[in-house]
Amino acid sequence: MKIRAVLFDAYGTLFDVHSVALLAEQLFPGCGDKLSVLWRDKQIEYTRLITMSAAPGDEARHYLPFWDITRASLRCAAARLGLTLLPAAEEQLMNQYRHLSAFAENHEVLKTLKRRGVSTGILSNGDPGMLGVAVKSAGFADLLQHVISVHSVRRYKTDPAAYALGPATLGLPAREILFVSSNAWDAIGATWFGYTTLWVNRSGAAPEQLGTEPTFTGRSLRDVLDHFPASAQPTRPTRST
Repeated sequence: MKIRAVLFDAYGTLFDVHSVALLAEQLFPGCGDKLSVLWRDKQIEYTRLITMSAAPGDEARHYLPFWDITRASLRCAAARLGLTLLPAAEEQLMNQYRHLSAFAENHEVLKTLKRRGVSTGILSNGDPGMLGVAVKSAGFADLLQHVISVHSVRRYKTDPAAYALGPATLGLPAREILFVSSNAWDAIGATWFGYTTLWVNRSGAAPEQLGTEPTFTGRSLRDVLDHFPASAQPTRPTRST
């Protein structure tokens, strides 16, 4: 089987969700890391709550765009930690989240994939506006052919409807697409859906214990390049957003 394209998760994989911790620490001394971690945990918890509560044919009933979920989870995290989140501080943190830092090796990896003619894209929970700003801010706009948001189906990963957007957009079977995520739960969900998967285990975390493993495991985005050697010259599709 030949892998013909690669799709990246965005938040946690291309963009460091905990790069907000520095600003959080400046605003709430001694609580920056705690706020960052709880903020992220609530964000993912809310996506699951919304998707699991959606009835078939009524996906929009509880749906909130990812930007709204991100704000709601920030407010919840601050309240749980007993922090007074004034409107100005909230806007500072939300703006920082809009412009998250990219991991150090990512730009060069994407440039290398482009030189090798590999079709690349994002498949993310982020809504289109968030993703557009993040991609442009990181300097990735010319390095990704596809930016796919689950917003169109109103269901968040790991729902099959979210993962199905990848094959539908690329016109390829899931098994011929390398799905790359630093989130272990996301890598497992994508594996169950049928993608060839790479879990970028940056922290050396223990694997999930569900009887399923990602197809591959690595420690940085550079491991993606092993699956697209320089000698391979796949045809690149027309860029889509």
